[in-house]
Amino acid sequence: VQLQASGGGLVQPGGSLRLSCVVLGLSLEDYGIGWFRQAPGKEREWVSGISSTGSMHAADSVKDRFTISRDNAKNTVYLQMNSLRAEDTAVYTCAAGRRYSGTDSTRRLDYWGKGTQVTVSS
Repeated sequence: VQLQASGGGLVQPGGSLRLSCVVLGLSLEDYGIGWFRQAPGKEREWVSGISSTGSMHAADSVKDRFTISRDNAKNTVYLQMNSLRAEDTAVYTCAAGRRYSGTDSTRRLDYWGKGTQVTVSS
């Protein structure tokens, strides 16, 4: 099983990025996916998640700016990030769990991918 996060980069404050998490080796429709981020010197932080049934959740710090979605046919989950701020700068990682509900708990996440760097700076 592999999870491949991509779409990161350098963007100015107020800009947008769309991250993708491609899942290989399992059927995405059976799994929930979570997005997490870790900034230098900080703990890993949950960002957003979506269950296998499509229930979506997001952290308070991003819920009005970030949107998670899934395309099971493409085995891909997206994180659309708008109105980016300097404090959104971090390495973003996706994780999968068959019984993951989409919330901030990591207990039911079985597989983790490598991250993609997002830098918000002018």
